[in-house]
Amino acid sequence: MKMDQSHTIGAAKDLEPELMLELINQAQSAYRHAYVPYSHYPVGAAVLFSSGKIYSGCNVENASYGLTICAERNAIFNAVTQGERQLMGIAIAVPTEEYPSPCGACRQVVREFAVDCPVILINGSGKTRVTNLKKLLPDSFGPEFL
Repeated sequence: MKMDQSHTIGAAKDLEPELMLELINQAQSAYRHAYVPYSHYPVGAAVLFSSGKIYSGCNVENASYGLTICAERNAIFNAVTQGERQLMGIAIAVPTEEYPSPCGACRQVVREFAVDCPVILINGSGKTRVTNLKKLLPDSFGPEFL
C-alpha cells in the first residue's frame, strides 16, 4: 500500500492499519468482477460497518444506462441486506492511474449510513489517497433532518 500522505486527513486515523489494508484489498479484488461492457471503467468498493464486517461490490452496467449501479452503492446495499446500518469506512479502487471519485448519488448513499467516515481512494498502481465524507459532501442532508 502506497499512502499519498499529502492527501491523508483525520478520519483514516480511526481505522486500524490492518482494516485499511483489508478494505483496499477487497476493493481492488471487487473491480475485477465489474460488468462494464459500455464504459470499460471497472470500479470496486469495500465498506466496513460497525459489526466489523467488510462487504464488497462492483459496478454493474446495463444497456438501459439509468439501471446501472455503482460499486459503492452495490457494496452498501449488500451490507444493508445483512442488517448493517452504521458505516465506518469505504475504499474505492480502479485499475487506472487516476484516482476514483464517488459520484453524487454514492456520496449521498454513504451519508445515509454515516455522518462522516474515511474514504480511501485507490488507483491502478495501488497508491492511495484518504479523505472523508464531510470533505466530499459538505453541509450534507441526512436522515436526522427528517
